[in-house]
Amino acid sequence: MRVYNTMSAKKEEFIPQDKDNVKIYVCGPTVYNYFHIGNARPFVVFDTLRRYLEYRGNKVNFVQNFTDVDDKIINKAREEGITAPEVSEKYIEEYFKDAEALNVKRATTHPKVSENIDEIIAFVSDLIDKGYAYEVDGDVYYSTRRFDGYGKLSHQDIDELEAGARIMIEEKKKDPLDFALWKARKKPDEIAWESPWGMGRPGWHIECSAMSRKYLGDTLDIHAGGRDLAFPHHENEIAQSEAHNGMPFAKYWMHNGYITIDDQKMSKSKGNFFTVRDILGSYSGEVLRFFLLSGHYRNPINFSDELLEQAKNSLARMENAKANLEHLIANGSDGITDEEKDGLKSYDRHRQEFIRCMDDDLNTADGITAVFDLIGDINRQTKNGASKEYARQALHILQELCDVLGLLQKKEEGVDKEIQDLVDERQQARKNKDYARADEIRDMLKERGITLKDTPQGVQIIKE
Repeated sequence: MRVYNTMSAKKEEFIPQDKDNVKIYVCGPTVYNYFHIGNARPFVVFDTLRRYLEYRGNKVNFVQNFTDVDDKIINKAREEGITAPEVSEKYIEEYFKDAEALNVKRATTHPKVSENIDEIIAFVSDLIDKGYAYEVDGDVYYSTRRFDGYGKLSHQDIDELEAGARIMIEEKKKDPLDFALWKARKKPDEIAWESPWGMGRPGWHIECSAMSRKYLGDTLDIHAGGRDLAFPHHENEIAQSEAHNGMPFAKYWMHNGYITIDDQKMSKSKGNFFTVRDILGSYSGEVLRFFLLSGHYRNPINFSDELLEQAKNSLARMENAKANLEHLIANGSDGITDEEKDGLKSYDRHRQEFIRCMDDDLNTADGITAVFDLIGDINRQTKNGASKEYARQALHILQELCDVLGLLQKKEEGVDKEIQDLVDERQQARKNKDYARADEIRDMLKERGITLKDTPQGVQIIKE
């Protein structure tokens, strides 16, 4: 497998330090609201990376943090008249609901900032002792110029960075490029912890350095996140971690591209800001996941109702292929023909094409095309019916590939008695040549989102 490494700006062969313990850290959400469509992309993309690495025989230690200590959380707590921990716990719970709808697997570990304060304080203290950080009136800053190579991830020169840097009025740092590791408590209602520098709380960047080291060690295999995090967040993590650990922080850096809304940058001020919870009111989580995987993860992707409808229709093709095979498993012929055996053998080329695409920097777009090529062959084979054994094996390979993509994960519910009775009545009406009643029942079921497909193996019930 080859992945594009932001650090080297080229594709590199992915060689983990230990395939039985592939260490991946993905920056998680700041939990003060429902997460938006831009957040959803890295969650889905790197969940798919994890699934694919596991599919290829690796064991993955996947860590995704929750930032539950932040100014935005404190402000939200003031607005809602509750405590900051109550805000964060509320939205952690809501995160899991929306992530589950997107078929995003839970991380091996979901560490919280509030549960790792001791590790963060120890990390900051070490940076001070080594001369990489300094304290001013309870605030602690990282001395950026002390770290040789700052800017290497984002490929920026430190002098050019300084030209655009600014110091806020309340900041007391020595250099515009320095950033906060620890913030002194400013107001009585702010969440804070006792530290060697007085009551305060961690800065944003330090949390990921401390927690990734605690749960994954000094050097990660992959550090991933949205492209917007490459600078300054990931750049600052490198400076902190490599100064503290004395070795490279991560072997590979992977960043997904931005999402635009109708070709415009997403922002609340433009009124084009959508949370996943908003979108789930109109589309299923699997439709949204399909949409997010339908383009290469490094490329920008445009979000619109038209493109979501396309994703919905494409996913329906996958779902119908699965439903057809399940119908044949229950109602197909016994035995398996030589032609069907040959067809099943030939499907390995689709599996190999899927692997080739995914090995090429997680190219899910072309991987999805390989799945549809498989579906096309299956549909041609089953046009006039098929054996139960063929259907079972064909469904196995279809589900195998879709599991890697996190698609077709919905378990089909059984048909309730009222619907089945109508289907049976329609079949009897057809036998009695009462086609008007049969058509009436078909239309009634269509209004309920149920399509009936007459096949040589009997009527197939398809739920929309």
